[in-house]
Amino acid sequence: MADVLQSFDPATGALVWQGAPTDAATVSAAVERARAAAPGWARLPLNRRIALAHAFAGVLADRRDDLAWLICRETGKLLWEAQTEVAAMIGKVAIAIRAQAERAGTSDSPQPFGRAVLRHHPHGVMAVLGPYNFPGHLPNGHIVPALIAGNAVVFKPSELTPAVGAAMVDAWHTAGLPADVLQIVQGGRDTGAALIASDIDGLLFTGSAAAGRHFRHALIDRPGVILALELGGNNPLVVWDDRTDPAILANLVVHSAFVSTGQRCSCARRLIVPDGPAGDALIAALADLAARLPIGAGDDQAFMGPLISPQAAQTARAALSGLIAGGAQVVLDRSRVAGRGDAFFGPVLIDVTGMAVADAEIFAPVLQIVRVADFSAAIAAANATAFGLSAGLLAADPALWDRFIAEIRAGVVNWNRPTTGAASSAPFGGLGESGNHRPSAYYAADYCAYPVASFEAPVLAALSVPGL
Repeated sequence: MADVLQSFDPATGALVWQGAPTDAATVSAAVERARAAAPGWARLPLNRRIALAHAFAGVLADRRDDLAWLICRETGKLLWEAQTEVAAMIGKVAIAIRAQAERAGTSDSPQPFGRAVLRHHPHGVMAVLGPYNFPGHLPNGHIVPALIAGNAVVFKPSELTPAVGAAMVDAWHTAGLPADVLQIVQGGRDTGAALIASDIDGLLFTGSAAAGRHFRHALIDRPGVILALELGGNNPLVVWDDRTDPAILANLVVHSAFVSTGQRCSCARRLIVPDGPAGDALIAALADLAARLPIGAGDDQAFMGPLISPQAAQTARAALSGLIAGGAQVVLDRSRVAGRGDAFFGPVLIDVTGMAVADAEIFAPVLQIVRVADFSAAIAAANATAFGLSAGLLAADPALWDRFIAEIRAGVVNWNRPTTGAASSAPFGGLGESGNHRPSAYYAADYCAYPVASFEAPVLAALSVPGL
């Protein structure tokens, strides 16, 4: 394990945070403290846990400017997008409270002998592993409902964004949450492995499909540990429209594929279009718009910033080079940005029609174009993936949408909206390599507590015995 953990601003290379990574013994001790704190936290009345969550949202609101700048510096996000992340973190509290009441509350129905009651109990100690692309919003989406449900939490942020994780935990403690109910451990793979090997009751993870596969195997003989996986996607966007201005279609494609510099798990990775004039017109309009997208840093008025690190950009460029070597035709290549550092990576359009392309997520603004003969072929191409997170259709004809929504396999499916759009009052998650059928967002309440069904009779009474 490295002696020092550091994070850097990908736009400038400046040091943002440094500290000691948490070793295995310290991780184990943190889980033991969480185990000791969990029963008392679970016994605290729900309204008091909710009050602390509201207080946390208040602290975030007071610190919104500083937190947005921290997200901006540590991830390279433009400030406007970092501000939207902080707003989502604040809004998550009210959403999680509503979801808990609706999906994991208490119900009571009268019976001849007394009553039937449904309650929900916390699992105990939940481990949360956070990603770097939304280092506040995504782990917050696990932590808030887990705490409201009465669990204790041990949180490991991404090793690329430790400062944002530390700031979020500090906000909870400032709000009055007992220190042992939410603890943070910092580090990379070794710290995460130590946390998973500890005495936890749940693992809540947002990240790559490869890591998700690893966690499935690691917990295969521990059925008592609930596992909730929110993973990536090789997401298709089908554009099947010869009525709409291609510039409008191109705008929606750009917002699907290149927002957050392609670092959203729901970004479109594959663009499926008709082979012919309508597809040609769209691709021309898309190339024109993508070539003009402004790229910047900090509070620049721009659409895209850098990737999380120079290493991430290097990985994406290697994947792009492999596709080109395999026969992909370059429509637009802004994978290197003049006058900017190595972490900057602009939009790329490549035509892979007819190629056997690996079913893999390139976590960068790389959009692969596939031309097909008809709409049946478009749906088949869209479904030709082991992933199933998001998908989209741009089409003026509602009959095409009716068919698309019936046949597509994905957890988030949008019509005439970007693939990255999702309602806060809905679940968020996918099939196959994109998750394990435990969607997050509004449905996070489902995996943060388990149901307990009871028959309750206030008076002891003998039951009849047939034959006597």
